[in-house]
Amino acid sequence: MNATKSIETLQYLTTALSHGAFVHLVQGKHFESLGFGQLGEKYIGHYDEEMGWVKKFMSRINDLGGTVKIEAQPESVLVSDPVDYLKADLALQEQGVPALYGIVAELAADPTTYDLLKAYLADEEEDLYWSQEQVQLIELIGRQNWLVKQL
Repeated sequence: MNATKSIETLQYLTTALSHGAFVHLVQGKHFESLGFGQLGEKYIGHYDEEMGWVKKFMSRINDLGGTVKIEAQPESVLVSDPVDYLKADLALQEQGVPALYGIVAELAADPTTYDLLKAYLADEEEDLYWSQEQVQLIELIGRQNWLVKQL
């Protein structure tokens, strides 16, 4: 097992995921403010869920003898339109899930980290499928009908 590789990977995921989680929180609160309570709740729930993974990643870094770093986060822009945000988030997920497959495979020699990341990957796949379903639903029932379902 290469603890250094596991720590570096977990740190990368901790930084990236904490940023993505915060974006979901901000977007969720924005959607709530527009009256889209269901959609706001969904993205705020994503934040809570993702921060749970961040905590697990940090614990694993500590278990491996590493020290969690507080790294700079990139700036993100609020996307006002719910459908535009859903599609942008889906595009990120469609890139991220395949990348996670590679990351998980690279850490197979560290069974504990491997199992943790395998569970995280399964969770991310669920999120990807939900986003894909929502985009398909928009195409099927129309933008306005989908937005009404998000109230």
